[in-house]
Amino acid sequence: MKSSVRILVLIAATAAATTAVVVPYVSTAQSPAPAPAPQLVAGLPDFTRLVEEVGPAVVNVEAQIGGGRRSAQQMPDEEEIPEIFRRFFGPGFPGMPAPDGPQGGPRGVSMGTGFIISSDGYVLTNHHVVEGADEVKIKLSDRRELTAKVVGSDQQSDVALLKVAATGLPALRIGDSKTLKPGQWVVAIGSPFGLDHSVTAGIVSAVGRSNPYANQRYVPFIQTDVAINRGNSGGPLLDTRGQVVGINSQIFSNSGGYMGVSFAIPIDTAMGAVNQLKKNGRVQRGMVGINLQQITADIARASNLPDTRGALVSGVQPNGPGERAGIERGDVIRSVNGTPIYDSSQLPPIVGAMAPGTRITLGVLRDGRERDVSVTLAPLDEGVASGAEPFGEDPQGQDAPRAASNPLGIIGQDLDADDRRQLGLGQDEGVGVARVQGLAAREAGIRPGDVILAVGRANVASVAALERELGKIRAGQAVMLLVRRGGGTQYIAVTPRTDGEEE
Repeated sequence: MKSSVRILVLIAATAAATTAVVVPYVSTAQSPAPAPAPQLVAGLPDFTRLVEEVGPAVVNVEAQIGGGRRSAQQMPDEEEIPEIFRRFFGPGFPGMPAPDGPQGGPRGVSMGTGFIISSDGYVLTNHHVVEGADEVKIKLSDRRELTAKVVGSDQQSDVALLKVAATGLPALRIGDSKTLKPGQWVVAIGSPFGLDHSVTAGIVSAVGRSNPYANQRYVPFIQTDVAINRGNSGGPLLDTRGQVVGINSQIFSNSGGYMGVSFAIPIDTAMGAVNQLKKNGRVQRGMVGINLQQITADIARASNLPDTRGALVSGVQPNGPGERAGIERGDVIRSVNGTPIYDSSQLPPIVGAMAPGTRITLGVLRDGRERDVSVTLAPLDEGVASGAEPFGEDPQGQDAPRAASNPLGIIGQDLDADDRRQLGLGQDEGVGVARVQGLAAREAGIRPGDVILAVGRANVASVAALERELGKIRAGQAVMLLVRRGGGTQYIAVTPRTDGEEE
């Protein structure tokens, strides 16, 4: 038995050393590699090359106040931001943990995103990311941290320009946001929840969106379905060429998190602000000096307008460019320098992008006739809007009339000199609304405390004048009332009911 074992071992050793003998018996050949799986989905965009090329130009931005990181108490309270729109900060927003976790550092770290726009160290981000900061630091993709100087910041456009002492930095190419169309692919890079250089993609949902909730009437927002969250503020929105076309700024949300609707500042708007911030440290905008409102179907019917296109002039600033040029209340602006105006929200961004002193031509519809009006823009005065409180309450004293004789059931009350002074009105302007007995007027939004300045194009300054003008209205005939409420003035269309007004 021992010799048999020895023979077998020798044979195996010999076979291992003899190529001719080993092949039939102890072959080590592997099975052929399986063919790669077929590509089942084709035509989808691949953003890997784009991200590799532009990613190094995206930076983290950290704001510090009073020598320490911005605390949650110093941040805007989430409840102060309208529920429909949320600006999004990084960790440090109330309820958010620090980047390193609950034990990794102090709570209240405020972080956003930015991107380099020139190799000599200019960085673009949001105004609300650095607002009130004593010190701003940026972190580059190579992990370097640099202190940034705030060159200038503009609240209206929500744009801030930073500068770091460095050269040879990677910079993003500036694109053209005016060419964006709904349906185009776009990419966002940022630091949601402190997660550096996170990449998301989607499409442009709409362009030229207005935002009445954030007091940014000079920004025609880009709406996308790109997933962005807290910490994405100030990050770039990129087209498929890797060019920046917008700055991610806000989200539509009821929860504070992403819900499929995101908003970005067009890069054309941002760069207009950047050029002025570099030159002057602040942004100046042109102003016509008029108040505008949307034209509804009711207003169009009451004003005998052919359609709802354009912006309705509800007020004209005394001695402003509009008044000097001959713009009147009730005019409808249909174009600016030949560019059609379909919606009242289009006009402020167009005019605001122009420098004071610019001469423009407004296409105006008045009394069914179109005319061109030339206006020289003045510098925008942010304090023009009055903060006056609405007139009165609902007086029930002995002097208040008990019944209305007009078809709308509006009970007026004469204003005295003090009332008019508080409201910023002239000595022969306006009639107070004491009570509203008519159902149609209440449904249209007329309420006690309003001041009626005009019925149609006829100004009213007394109860007698109001009654006279309202008495001309026939049942079923829509009428335009120019109403002052607080610091704003707007037209309200009311149609008297045919089944009796008073209750």
